[in-house]
Amino acid sequence: MNRTARFMCTIVLSLLIIASFASVCHANAAEPPSILIIVSNPPPELEIGIKAGEAFVEAERIDKAMERYYIFYSRHLEDVSDYVFRVSTGNDGYEIAIDKPDKRYNQIYTLNLADRTLSPGKSLSRSVLLIGSRLILTLMIEGIVFCLFGFRSRDHWIAFLIINLITQGLLNIWINGFVPIQSYLILNLIAAEILVFIAEIKAFLMIIKTQRLRTLLYVLTANLMSLLAGGYIITLLPV
Repeated sequence: MNRTARFMCTIVLSLLIIASFASVCHANAAEPPSILIIVSNPPPELEIGIKAGEAFVEAERIDKAMERYYIFYSRHLEDVSDYVFRVSTGNDGYEIAIDKPDKRYNQIYTLNLADRTLSPGKSLSRSVLLIGSRLILTLMIEGIVFCLFGFRSRDHWIAFLIINLITQGLLNIWINGFVPIQSYLILNLIAAEILVFIAEIKAFLMIIKTQRLRTLLYVLTANLMSLLAGGYIITLLPV
């Protein structure tokens, strides 16, 4: 088996390991909200309620950077039969009805204020923006470390980009699968970074045959820096 084939086998195996690890994390995670509605750049007075009997029960709110999350827990949904939401901003208000959700905990919706629509899941544009932003930041941090460790050749930088686009790209796509206020996300991130480190050290050592100790120290330092930065960022920015 030539070097390229061995490299691709290592990357594919690493992807399968990280993907299987993701499902385990979801199984062990704390119970997420029953219904969570994501609103981007909401006005301060925006309120969302759900019809329960003859009244509307207001959601709990969590602000995070440019987003706000409106959360209905199980106790809010006890008297709900028709899933009708009331969205109000001051004197303006309207209602949105949705089909009854499945009986599971990961119920995420996105409210489009301009179109007055409530769609299941996270919007594609939001996911692309957040994944891309985290990936670019990670590449910048690890690229600086890569340069400081003295890697200058074109082949080394090509390897750096290919390996990190695969491992860090998969990691950030995996992070995007979590509920925005998922418990234990930091612990899951730490465990995932360990798997990323293992995958990257195997891939880099397969390509960079010399300076193996320096390569090992680079991968360790770069992943530690990106872990610290990523851990801090996900406490401030949406996931």
